[in-house]
Amino acid sequence: MARHAPELHLALQLPADESPLRQRIAAAIIEQIRVGRLGPGDALPSTRSLAAELCVARSSVVDAYDELAAAGYTTAQLGSGTRIAAGADAAAHAGAASHVTSSGAATTVTVASRQPPPAWDLMPGHPDPGLISTTDWRRAWRAAAAAPIPAAAAGPRDHAELRLALAGHLRRTRGIVADPADLIIVPGVASGLRTLSAAAGLTGRDIAFEEPGYDEARRTLEMSGARTRAVPIDADGLDPAALRETDAAVYCTPAHQYPLGARLPVVRRAGLVQWAARTGSLLIEDDYDGEFRYDVSALPAMRGIDGGRDCVAYIGTASKILTPTLRVAWLLPPPRLRDAVADVLEFSGESVCGVTTLALARFIESGALTRHLARAARTYSARRAALVGALARRCTGIRLEGVEAGLHMVVRLHDGADDIAIAADLRERGVTVSPLSTFFVGPADARGLVCGYARLPETQADQVAELIAGVIAQG
Repeated sequence: MARHAPELHLALQLPADESPLRQRIAAAIIEQIRVGRLGPGDALPSTRSLAAELCVARSSVVDAYDELAAAGYTTAQLGSGTRIAAGADAAAHAGAASHVTSSGAATTVTVASRQPPPAWDLMPGHPDPGLISTTDWRRAWRAAAAAPIPAAAAGPRDHAELRLALAGHLRRTRGIVADPADLIIVPGVASGLRTLSAAAGLTGRDIAFEEPGYDEARRTLEMSGARTRAVPIDADGLDPAALRETDAAVYCTPAHQYPLGARLPVVRRAGLVQWAARTGSLLIEDDYDGEFRYDVSALPAMRGIDGGRDCVAYIGTASKILTPTLRVAWLLPPPRLRDAVADVLEFSGESVCGVTTLALARFIESGALTRHLARAARTYSARRAALVGALARRCTGIRLEGVEAGLHMVVRLHDGADDIAIAADLRERGVTVSPLSTFFVGPADARGLVCGYARLPETQADQVAELIAGVIAQG
């Protein structure tokens, strides 16, 4: 009659710390290996008997055995139980743990070196995600979660639901009539710019770029191999007369120039399109916050005017209308670049989470985005008016610019002001703003503070304006 060897009683001493039970059981077994009580080839007790010996749930022992196996300390075979693996003794003597342990010292250093968040975030381009209806948001994500789980990452020719929803949104809000098949979903504006640069062959060629302008877009294009050529803007934005025949492309923000806030007049929009049609150049229209306008009528996107379809690459983003955490933007290239753009994205592997785009599609289709934009526009308008009024009362002799649209305004300072030092001083007092001079490539011919107001409650506008006025007076 076959006899079974009696199971080994380990008499484990569990470490007295706050780590999870499975880790303490695994650590105790490794200690038994280190002192020689267990060696390669030895069988461990069954999970049931060890759980009874330790007076713990069997699931904790199962998890500990799984952890040891994953770390290479044990092997498990059907019918043979769990045994100590070859080389486990050497690993135990070397102090190799079965899991990653956190270092309290490192955590302390990281926390100590982190700057506290500002009391008032007035950085330009930051929307207020707190205005999003949580009911609508959760409903959209539940709908996305109920869909079949994708078997592969979505490519540039996928995201059909979002492309269809966006086509309707662009037609209603920006005057753009687009076939959903022509829209391409990208993980952010920078991705769209990199893709356009490669698809249009802009490496080593000149791109006319607004001066002052959006520094992140400039760096992205330059890192893609293009040469940005600074074109000074005036009170109406970019002047088509300043373009050259050698400019292979133009980057502009016509809805609300970043950072000065000018709205490009329709005459100049038409002029840019006519220039691009004549030269065969590409117009890159970054419509980063074109949905928000106050006390002024909407102007059509350049992509939506006559001739725009053939020469304008339109870029929109969810980061300004909802939240940057979505990492979703949309690109509408001219038809001649459509396939090249898709090919570049296929090659680069840049993609957007399909579940995210499905949730955003549901959010748009349900009418939640329309309701959100209306609610956000009312709130932003009130916050803008509160800050404008407070600055007018507190700061004498300054000029405000770019207040008609978007999410930011510019507090213009006299030419001798050190806006970088003023911004740093304000940061020490809990207010973050961007100095205007940092948006110039060459010598800055203007000084000011670029102030976002989307996250500034109306009731706190006067307090912030008082701080700004005080620091400007000292500077």
